Amino acid sequence: MKKIVFLLLVNSTLMFSQTNDEAMLKQIYKVALTESKAYPWLDDLSNKIGHRLSGSSGAAKAVTYTKQQMDLLGLDRVYLQEVMVPKWVRGEKEVAYLQVGKQKKSFPICALGMSVATPKNGLLANVIEVKSLEELKALGTEKVKGKIIFFNRPMNPEFIETFHAYGSCVDQRSSGAREAGELGAVGVIVRSMNLRLDDFPHTGSTNYKDIAMDKRIPAAAISTNGAEELSKLLKENLNAKLYFKQSCQTMEDVLSYNVVGEITGSEHPNKIMVVGGHLDSWDLGDGSHDDGAGCVQSMAVLEVFRKLNYKPKNTIRVVLFMNEENGVKGGLKYEELSNKNKENHIFALESDSGGFTPRGFSIEADDSNFDKITTWKSLFEPYLIHIFRKGHTGVDIGPLKSEKIVKVALQPDSQRYFDYHHAANDTFDAVNKRELELGAASMASLMYLFDQYGLQ
Repeated sequence: MKKIVFLLLVNSTLMFSQTNDEAMLKQIYKVALTESKAYPWLDDLSNKIGHRLSGSSGAAKAVTYTKQQMDLLGLDRVYLQEVMVPKWVRGEKEVAYLQVGKQKKSFPICALGMSVATPKNGLLANVIEVKSLEELKALGTEKVKGKIIFFNRPMNPEFIETFHAYGSCVDQRSSGAREAGELGAVGVIVRSMNLRLDDFPHTGSTNYKDIAMDKRIPAAAISTNGAEELSKLLKENLNAKLYFKQSCQTMEDVLSYNVVGEITGSEHPNKIMVVGGHLDSWDLGDGSHDDGAGCVQSMAVLEVFRKLNYKPKNTIRVVLFMNEENGVKGGLKYEELSNKNKENHIFALESDSGGFTPRGFSIEADDSNFDKITTWKSLFEPYLIHIFRKGHTGVDIGPLKSEKIVKVALQPDSQRYFDYHHAANDTFDAVNKRELELGAASMASLMYLFDQYGLQ
């Protein structure tokens, strides 16, 4: 009899708890969809400040603006973390054309981030098209020396997960210039990482590693339409020469900041839960999807909790990281200071996949904590959140270590993300207000549940 009574009490407690959680999530979504400033914040970041490339005036203005906005939320603490970041400047608009006899066919290109410039008068050379780093290496120095290498491997449309398609070909952007330069190439042109055929070249970092500056070769991205046309013309004109010119340069590192705001935990102030995105962006558009959306969604988590007068058990901290795009210096500095201050992080949530409709979460956790999180799936079903799976979470929270920590990434619908990623069309008008707010609500809901029930 006692056992039956005990089980009834446990079941009634669980039902009561679930009812409370359902009510809380309903309130979170209501506030996020009707009262949040996430969309106006993004409007300001995008249209009043613009691009926020590390070391730029836009990045400095974004630091000031987001700190001011978090101060206005009445958080327990808002502060800046100093971090030295790279300063790379694009320079004049890039130019490229294929010369066939006396005719010239122009193509839209943009310098890859951290690339060196071409010679002052540009670069003109024969072109070799390859599909992979392996194909490049198989050619050897004799065939590559003095040539421009054109990497033309598209994102694979067979992958439903577009981040898998991106990962399957991004090595040509990140490593192409280094590998081609070591074989004697004089320059590199890389097909943009984009599933759509359009005229927007997509930038992104190239990595020379420890190659001496005078041994580095210039690297640029070409639009997908441009890549298709260039490939066709090269097959028809085997001796055609490609010309391109860019004037980018890398300056000395400069001082910048991570922007941090927090609500102190009412029961466990020394247990820290982080939510964040990266404040920097590439310089072609205004970085609305990548990653202005993640920043304002993260700020909105604390905004919603403040409006609901929710007092978290654990300290909840928003971190807007600087320099994810070309160095990850913000994420590394945050972990360095966390380690120095002996901070105990139990949870970290990152939003860096655009402001599209949320579908769920990607989770890094041991089996017991992963199983615990998946028990909350039914609470998210009314909001069409259905993905709870193990996987990659985020570049900025990647370095973060504690004795035991769960890391999570918001997973929006990714089908259109690479249409805008690192390109000039990543602008405010590409972000849907309701989708952005749904993402913020989903993040706040998961933060609430983890704050309530903690680590296993």
